[in-house]
Amino acid sequence: MQETELPLKDIHLPDAISWWPPAIGWWLLVLLIPTLLVFSYWLYKRLTRKTALKTAKKELAAIKINAELDNTQKLRELSMLLRRVAVSLAPRAEVASLTGQSWLAYLDQSLTGAPFSVGAGQLLISAPYRNVAPSDEEINLFISLCEDWLKAQTKPAKNKKTS
Repeated sequence: MQETELPLKDIHLPDAISWWPPAIGWWLLVLLIPTLLVFSYWLYKRLTRKTALKTAKKELAAIKINAELDNTQKLRELSMLLRRVAVSLAPRAEVASLTGQSWLAYLDQSLTGAPFSVGAGQLLISAPYRNVAPSDEEINLFISLCEDWLKAQTKPAKNKKTS
């Protein structure tokens, strides 16, 4: 047989590698990155929430034992503490503008009954307009109510809407 008569075919190069479908590593990254982002956000919120509550409990204990503050000053400090905690735990737009009865109703959401709207919590809106300072008994009741409210905040917040 002669060389020219052999039925040989020319060498064919393989097709270029396509970008689709991606390799398994890219699919894993597509799933892993959003999962890590969501987990990081959840962890940040959880750590921030616990830190705010721990700090608030320490501040409440400090206000409770501070003998230099009179009852009016203690009430003012407790009011600011409740507001700071509420703003750090709930959306700012939902909580920051609340005043008067709507503020007390918001505080009542995490407790049974209505201790802020009806009970010792009324001190928040009535004390600034009274001629006499709150009594020691009223302040002690209000402090225990604040402690109960802070304890109730350790549970996950539920979106309760009031009409």
